[in-house]
Amino acid sequence: MTMITDVLIVGGGVIGLSIARELHRRGIRKITIVEKGRCGLEASWAAAGMLAPNSETEVVDDFYRLCNESNSMYPGFANCLMGETGIDIELDQNGTLFLGFTEEDEIKLAARIQDQRKAGIDAIELERQEVFEFEPFLSPNVRGGIFYPSDGHVENRKLLAALCVFAKSNGIDIVENISVDSIIIEKGRVVAVSSSEEPFAADVVVLATGAWTSFIKLGPDLCRLPLKPIRGQMQCYPSGEINVHHVVYSPRGYVVPRRDGRILTGATIGDVGFNKLVDPMESVMLKRAATEIIPALSPLTPSGEWAGLRPFAPDGLPVIGKIEGLGGLFVASGHYRNGILLAPITAKLMVEMILDGSNQVFNGAFSPSRFWSKQNVTIN
Repeated sequence: MTMITDVLIVGGGVIGLSIARELHRRGIRKITIVEKGRCGLEASWAAAGMLAPNSETEVVDDFYRLCNESNSMYPGFANCLMGETGIDIELDQNGTLFLGFTEEDEIKLAARIQDQRKAGIDAIELERQEVFEFEPFLSPNVRGGIFYPSDGHVENRKLLAALCVFAKSNGIDIVENISVDSIIIEKGRVVAVSSSEEPFAADVVVLATGAWTSFIKLGPDLCRLPLKPIRGQMQCYPSGEINVHHVVYSPRGYVVPRRDGRILTGATIGDVGFNKLVDPMESVMLKRAATEIIPALSPLTPSGEWAGLRPFAPDGLPVIGKIEGLGGLFVASGHYRNGILLAPITAKLMVEMILDGSNQVFNGAFSPSRFWSKQNVTIN
């Protein structure tokens, strides 16, 4: 039996769920999300929820502009979700610190702030004593830092919960534990997808499949998109006497506070295929990075550890756009470490492409067609 829908979104992470919500808000009522596992339990669930367009760049380019615009959308996004679902996603825009702890760090910080000022990035240089006015629990080895007043974070798991509640309460069909393996094309247009169960017929298909995008065959003559998983491992420290009010970076890791007092630390980068197992060596690295920033964490035992698989494209940029030559087929994937940050802008741009026919996202910088032209693909 074939399930019929107007828009089929393959992938139920933060990107797929955000696109479904925006489509519904624009008047589309027959929307189906197909997820290979459980919605929201892959990279989106494993993330730290950071919104860091400024603290993670030194240049102003199309990618920075994409991230910055999405960051500016978050207050409205959070308020709307609160009204729609009653769930507070704990948006915090108190700013982010980037600190140096060694002589080498200090030299790099000086070069970083100089480059960022030239680029017009919102960054404020801090002397050593000024840093402690932000966070008194920091290591006495701090040599200085940079404050990014526009950056922040959200509770990504509450964001996912809100998006799932929105979908279920607004008639968006969610079909879990079914994997899609190929797109069915007739006369140059998508008509359905083939899955591990029944086929799904749709006029529009959006691939929001994250690290698993490369498994889906895009029609008889096209290659698979060359995305791969990059594992990121995290730790969580329980609520206690340590009060942290900002995301704090060092060159070796970061800590993220939660409103309930927990502290997350992350994150490693591992090119290990689809292995999501926690690595003991990476656990040691995370502990070392956390205690370098906040020594009071040293005697504490993490209350949890986990890993997720980030979707990474060969050029490190997201893949957002229409598959040229195949009517009705779109991709929203490859967000790597910025899936939470880029959810609002990706949803907005994708829905504009689907409903309004716009086909240029930041002059095509993130278009899937960049892979075909470079022949940088996996041939079937």
